[in-house]
Amino acid sequence: MFGYYYGFDMYYLVLIVPCIVFAMWAQMSVKSNFDKFSRVRNRRGITAAQAAQAVLQQNGVTGVRFERIAGNLTDHFDPRDNVIRLSSPVYDSTSVAAIGVACHEAGHAVQYARNYAPMRLRSAIIPITQFGSVASWPLLVLGLVLNNDMLAVIGIALFALSTVFQLVTLPVELDASRRALAAIHDGYLLDEEEYPMAKKTLWAAAMTYVAALATSLASLLRLLLIFGGQRRDD
Repeated sequence: MFGYYYGFDMYYLVLIVPCIVFAMWAQMSVKSNFDKFSRVRNRRGITAAQAAQAVLQQNGVTGVRFERIAGNLTDHFDPRDNVIRLSSPVYDSTSVAAIGVACHEAGHAVQYARNYAPMRLRSAIIPITQFGSVASWPLLVLGLVLNNDMLAVIGIALFALSTVFQLVTLPVELDASRRALAAIHDGYLLDEEEYPMAKKTLWAAAMTYVAALATSLASLLRLLLIFGGQRRDD
């Protein structure tokens, strides 16, 4: 089969390995930037939760609750309950990094309040993408082993749903950071020296979503090439 040499998967080496390296770099960058700027306290002395609330107020968004949760960098906005959940290391922190993270989650709350289309689309497709991620691999394996084109095509199509999810997620995350940084700047939540630090923190986080999309696209392309190569061999 084209792409395989003596049992060695060239597609994996050429397509997947670079994405894995990129993803590892992105994760290390997030940790490095967060750890670095977690040691910098903002001069106004506001907490991350207060900063996130300020973002909501600037955008005229009300009715959003805040909750403290366990974990590290487990912060997220839950549109089902309209609640921003901030991890313990972030909630009461006055660090520049924590403010960046909390304001990003507030950016998601603003998206939800404004009916931001990509966010609504992402929420709508979550159930089907979850099903696709579970069902795709068994169907793919069966299709390739049994040489059944229909099963393989269905498996690839279901896997492609996860790629669609990543494709929709990227603009949602980038837009949330854009809204957060605009509010931080316009509301003078951080000064001119602190603002670039928050920006670097959010930029590093954004790269993890770029890496996730790249990995998903590369994986999908690899499956298409494997399937196409098998059909040529037949």
